[in-house]
Amino acid sequence: MTPVCNYCSKNEALANLMIEIGQLRVSTLYLFREQTYKGRCIVALNEHHTEFFHLSQENQDAYMRDVAQAAAAVERAFSPDKINYGAFGDTMPHVHFHIVPKYKDGYTWGKMFEMNPADNKQLTEQEYDEIIGQLKEHL
Repeated sequence: MTPVCNYCSKNEALANLMIEIGQLRVSTLYLFREQTYKGRCIVALNEHHTEFFHLSQENQDAYMRDVAQAAAAVERAFSPDKINYGAFGDTMPHVHFHIVPKYKDGYTWGKMFEMNPADNKQLTEQEYDEIIGQLKEHL
């Protein structure tokens, strides 16, 4: 039996991890609920593919434009010192990039970002709405 893809089914498990911000060219932008890295987002391809290189050249180009657009919005909204990118998928095999803003005096500066930081910084709905509003303003 094929496991359910959270990105494709947009199920409760996905909603517990992230909030949909909006549609880009060929992907959906999500705000990661865990906000140790303020402004952390996910850019998930709309079609189900498990590997980036399986996409047509046209979709590869469009997807990377989406990643760049989202990262630029994060930079304009939150002025991080650096943006880290992560493309994993062992446990969620669907093409998606983590966009993780890093700050010089912040958590794990100089190291790889933590996928699930121990503090698990969750925000109020109002705080999520404010971050989403800032991102949308800069998309």
